[in-house]
Amino acid sequence: MRKETIAAISTGMTNSGIGIVRISGEEAVLVADRIYRGKKKLCEVKSHTINYGYIVDREISSAEKKSEEVIDEVLVTVMKAPGTFTGEDTVEINCHGGTFVVKKVLELVLKNGASPAEPGEFTKRAFLNGKMDLSQAEAVIDVINSENEYALQSSVSQLKGSVKKKINDIREKIIYHTAFIETALDDPEHISVDGYGETLKKVVDEIIEAMKRLLDSCDDGRIIKEGVRTVILGKPNAGKSSLLNVLLGEDRAIVTDIAGTTRDVLEEHLNLKGISLNIMDTAGIRDTEDVVEKIGVDRAKEYADKADLILYVIDASRPLDENDAEILHLIKGKRAIILLNKSDLDMQVTKEQEELPEEFPVIEISAKNVQGIEELEDTLKEMFFQGELTFNDEIYITNVRQKTALQDAYAALERVNDSIAADMPEDFYSIDLMDAYEALGNITGETIGEDLVNEIFSKFCMGK
Repeated sequence: MRKETIAAISTGMTNSGIGIVRISGEEAVLVADRIYRGKKKLCEVKSHTINYGYIVDREISSAEKKSEEVIDEVLVTVMKAPGTFTGEDTVEINCHGGTFVVKKVLELVLKNGASPAEPGEFTKRAFLNGKMDLSQAEAVIDVINSENEYALQSSVSQLKGSVKKKINDIREKIIYHTAFIETALDDPEHISVDGYGETLKKVVDEIIEAMKRLLDSCDDGRIIKEGVRTVILGKPNAGKSSLLNVLLGEDRAIVTDIAGTTRDVLEEHLNLKGISLNIMDTAGIRDTEDVVEKIGVDRAKEYADKADLILYVIDASRPLDENDAEILHLIKGKRAIILLNKSDLDMQVTKEQEELPEEFPVIEISAKNVQGIEELEDTLKEMFFQGELTFNDEIYITNVRQKTALQDAYAALERVNDSIAADMPEDFYSIDLMDAYEALGNITGETIGEDLVNEIFSKFCMGK
């Protein structure tokens, strides 16, 4: 880790009410004192205090006479180690938020002894100084990038250490039994491992079950973080684009009475009751000789195959036909909601229609009159998060790197059970137990290499 004092702008680079320049390192207070003018020097004030004063650019003329130019009126927060985010002395200069003045303050800080911070370096120092583990550090960027209520709650839960605690509990059990086996093998006269495989299997089965719950949360975790991949399917002129416009609250998709108006996939992002939807309006599915429209139909089927959710829009004012039969076959076994659109007209298709599978919720809507949309929103929430989503006890793995480490640990523990079943020597148990221990350590960062640490933090924004 670099030892020099670092600095960066920690607020967005747009004109705003407040801008913050953050300094961290052994000389953070000293550097700030060189450009700060107040009632007291910053090195004399108490930790975790806010101090009023001015940032000045001090220059020495050719005649060796000191002169100062006031740059801005500021509030400076002084926080002494170790009780800081990074674990180092930290100073935050709160100045007016014009982009020019914030850059000018940073230039002065750098000119007076600080080095420019790398992306994510403040959080990286917090990790390396033991202020947080790697799962908490990754949660920092997830909090910043949160696009819905659930993603924010999940990230804050991880930031508070929910994943760290769970993983550490599992690792403690693993290392306890590994140490027992190793000790017994070193001192067989005093410690016996006869029949220990049976005892170990009960422990391993409990850990595997706990890890299975974590792995099962990964899909929901991805949806929480990235949003629900949603595809709107239906025949031409069923009202798919009208539905998209209603959900977006604006006329984003072109709507006409001409069948086949939508020929390509139109993708939008929206938020419904805290759930993020990455929603795609697709070409109407039907047999067609039009080459361009056929490409659109093929793309619609391709996107539907990869979707988390399909909204199947039916024109309920017309009877079902062979195109509807094809769509029903397409959505079989998937998460889908059937929407009977144009319910304001004489309905030819009803909820009781025998062709509609019972496995899917069926909702009557009118995109034209904005009816049934609230029921759709409630159904979505219930379908993905069983109503209310809480983070008191549940842990959601939202990170692909963490998921991979869990899978590696899970596979290692399964090998332990295989060795027990095959009545292999006890040292085989400890080898795979340590593999699981090391894999789980990748999640918290205890067994991770420097190159991967650098790669993870390089994805952070500057100043965080």
